[in-house]
Amino acid sequence: MASKSGVVFEDFFPAMVERLGTEGFMDELCKGFRLLMDGDKGVITFESLKKNSAVLGLQGLSDEELKCMLKEGDLDGDGSLDQKEFCVLMFRLSPDLMNGSKRWLDEFLLNKF
Repeated sequence: MASKSGVVFEDFFPAMVERLGTEGFMDELCKGFRLLMDGDKGVITFESLKKNSAVLGLQGLSDEELKCMLKEGDLDGDGSLDQKEFCVLMFRLSPDLMNGSKRWLDEFLLNKF
């Protein structure tokens, strides 16, 4: 899938959910968040995203593209992404996850409670 900035995003998330299960996939999303976050602030900032983006193979993105990524997911307007905003953004980037998210949420909740 290509974004407005022309960055191609391969949607591996549905296959990850099928392989890891709902809980395993959510754990992986949380690990991804922790890789990108500022350890002192506990959120993903522009600086932490720029510093850690190479881990995800995004080292070629411009500052403007990184700022757009933050802005896209920043639901509360504070200029950073907390864990919930990051997970929501990841789901929004994956049309197949959006289509299957209710089923996976129900499965996750059934296994938790």
